[in-house]
Amino acid sequence: MVHGTHNAEADDRNNHVKIFINGSFYHREDAKISVFDSGYLVGDGIWEALRLHKGVLVFLDEHLNRMWTAAATVGMQLPFSKKELTQTIWNVLKENQMNDHVHVRIMITRGIKKTPSQDPRLTISGPNLVIIPEYKKASEESKHKGITLFTSSIRRGSPDYLDPKLNCHSKLHEVQALIQAIEAGADEALMLDVNGFVSTCNATNFFMVKDGEVWTSTGQYCMNGITRAKVIEACQKHQIVCHQKNFSLFDVYGADEAFVTGTFGGLTPVTKVDGRTIGSGTYGEKTKTLSQLYQNLITEAIQDATR
Repeated sequence: MVHGTHNAEADDRNNHVKIFINGSFYHREDAKISVFDSGYLVGDGIWEALRLHKGVLVFLDEHLNRMWTAAATVGMQLPFSKKELTQTIWNVLKENQMNDHVHVRIMITRGIKKTPSQDPRLTISGPNLVIIPEYKKASEESKHKGITLFTSSIRRGSPDYLDPKLNCHSKLHEVQALIQAIEAGADEALMLDVNGFVSTCNATNFFMVKDGEVWTSTGQYCMNGITRAKVIEACQKHQIVCHQKNFSLFDVYGADEAFVTGTFGGLTPVTKVDGRTIGSGTYGEKTKTLSQLYQNLITEAIQDATR
């Protein structure tokens, strides 16, 4: 069985979910897009992922801001406003009668190409918009079990060629890192930056705990995680020391606890890195505390949106 930060409880309702493609709805098995799509041909696209909790799209503004920054970064002119996209997302959720424990994936590619090519001038349509909503509740068993990491030889890129903060469809280097980790017997990959410091994981952001203090990377070479930012915010709010700093595997191997963060799984404990047990190899107390503080931020966001 696949084990990792995206483990979800089985839900048969996903067999009947309707997927949005450019203004129309399709059943899962009929949701298709052209082989001339820019995303398929050259990975020319951006994406965002949202969580629906109790009828509220949590941290929506942060996610939309990240998507619009990504669009500007790749030179993609979006044919809709944030307000219009938000309404479209709600229409998709209404069509599927969804209200809670939903993961929404939004993908935008540059459009259909006249012929296979990198050249954006050969795009003959506007951007393609796909929205996939699914009932996905993170597996509590996976959270309590934790995950193991293996440090990949594939580094996180420098901002001057493919900025790690960009949520784009070009994810092959992350897939390669994950394959290395799987072949080494781990669940997911830990990735270093170009200077050899700990950066992030293949699909999540990495944190460690040492002597009661929380450490994470500087942010220069890691994903621009919304959950990462919320954990840092929670630390600041509750006077928990949180360092954004350079640190190495030397520090990680001697950590008391470690965990990763992501929109879907929230905080997931890390029990081993490169075969070395981290701390007691269990769901650590500081990680549990931070996980609860993160959940409190979600609760506050829901309350603010429903007032």
